[in-house]
Amino acid sequence: MPETPLAAVDPLLSRTHTAHRGWARTPGRARADVLTAVADALEAAAPDLVPLAQAETNLPEGRLRGELKRTAFQLRLFADLIRDGAHLDARVDHADPDWPMGAPRPDLRRSRRPIGPVLVYAASNFPFAFSVAGGDTASALAAGNAVVVKAHPGHPGLSDATAAVVQSALGDPALLHVIHGREPGIAALKDPRIKAAGFTGSITGGRALLDIATSRPDPIPFYGELGSNNPVFVTRAAAETRADEIAAGFVASFTQNAGQFCTKPGTLLVPAGSGLARSLETATLPAGEPMLNEAIASAFRKTLEERESHSAVEVLARGSGSPAPTLLRTHIKQLLADPAPLEEECFGPTALVVEYDDEAQLVEAARTFAGQLTATLQAEESCEVAELADELAERAGRVLFNQWPTGVSVTYAQQHGGPYPATTAPGSTSVGTAAIERFLRPVAYQNFPRHLLPAELRDETR
Repeated sequence: MPETPLAAVDPLLSRTHTAHRGWARTPGRARADVLTAVADALEAAAPDLVPLAQAETNLPEGRLRGELKRTAFQLRLFADLIRDGAHLDARVDHADPDWPMGAPRPDLRRSRRPIGPVLVYAASNFPFAFSVAGGDTASALAAGNAVVVKAHPGHPGLSDATAAVVQSALGDPALLHVIHGREPGIAALKDPRIKAAGFTGSITGGRALLDIATSRPDPIPFYGELGSNNPVFVTRAAAETRADEIAAGFVASFTQNAGQFCTKPGTLLVPAGSGLARSLETATLPAGEPMLNEAIASAFRKTLEERESHSAVEVLARGSGSPAPTLLRTHIKQLLADPAPLEEECFGPTALVVEYDDEAQLVEAARTFAGQLTATLQAEESCEVAELADELAERAGRVLFNQWPTGVSVTYAQQHGGPYPATTAPGSTSVGTAAIERFLRPVAYQNFPRHLLPAELRDETR
C-alpha cells in the first residue's frame, strides 16, 4: 500500500477539523444511532473483510470472525452509553449566598465536551478490535470527535477496506480518515489540530511517539499501550491442589494465537519441586502457528534466543513447528538478582517458569516488576495472600484471581491499562466504557443563562 504523501496530510486534517465541529455538536442520541449503523455495516461486510484479514495477518478465520463481532459489540456498547448522557458527568451547583467558605457561591455547572480530533495508531495483532474501527476509534467517535487512523503496515489493505465501510455508515467520510506511513503519522501527531492520540504497540515505538506528543508547543494526551509481562503467582497450596489444572490453563493462555496478545502471561512463579513444576516439565506444548508477519516472527526469534542464552535460564519444554512454543526455567534467586532481562516482554509463544523456595519470596518478586496490564494470583481462598494481592494491585491495572489474563471483556468495569511501561496513562483504560473519558474535556460554566448552556446542564430553576 503506498505511503500517504506528506503533502496530503494538511488538507486531510483540515477536512477532519471541519467534520469534527459538526460531529461534536451532534446530540448523543443521534451519534448513538450512527455508531449502531457502523456496527451493522461492519458485520454485513464480514464476508469481504475476514478473508482480507486472513491474507494479511495469518490469523485463523474463527478468531477473526470473533474479533469482528467484538468490534461491532463495542460500538453498540458505546452507543448505549451515550444515549442518556451519563458519560458527560453533568454537575450543577446552584448559586448559594450562604456558602460556608466565606464568600457566596456562584451558579456553576460542569460537564464534558469532545476533546478534539483524535489520532489513533492501529495495532498489529488485532486487525479489527484495535485497528481502524477498534476501541480507540469507537470511544473517540462516541465522545464526539473526528478520528484519523494511522494504519498498521501489517494489514494495510484491510485498513482501507474497513475505513470505506465505516465512512459510508458515518455519512460524513471526513469523520474518519486513514493514513499510511511513518512520516505522515508523525506529521499528524505534531499538527495542532490533533488534540489527543491513542496507540497500541511496542515500548520503543510508543515511547518515541509519547515524547513527540508531550514536546509539542501544545502538549496533548497520549494514551499508549506499550508492553507487559503479565506475571502469574502460584501459592504452594494452589500448586498442591490444582497442579494439572493450573499447568493446562497456563499453557493454553501463553500459547493462544502464537502468544500474540498484550495480556499473554510471560512469567509463572511456582513452588520449587512441586507437582506443578513437574507437570510443566512434562507438558506437551502445542505445535507452532504462523505469526502475524515475518517482522514479528523475526523479533520473537531474536528475543527468545537472547533469553535462552542467559546463564541462569534453561529450556524446560518445547513444542514443535516454527515458531515452537517454549517454556524456560530459572530460580527466583536469579530473578531477584537481575530482574530486568528476565522480566522483559517477549511477544510470542514463550514464557519463563520461576521456581521459588518460600512464599515470602513472592512478595519480594512482585516488587521487582515494572508496570503491567495484568497480574494474576493462583491461590486458595483460605490462603493469607492479602499483602501479595496489594503488591500486584500497585503494579497492574487488572488483577486476576484463579483465572487467566488473555481475553479482555468489553464491559463497564473493565480496566485495560496500568503503570508505565504497560501504558503511558495509568489513570485511563483503552477497553470498556470508561475509555470514553480519555477523549472528553471538562468545562465549567459560571453564571450562564439557561439558553446558552449545554442541554445536559439546563434545569427549570434558571
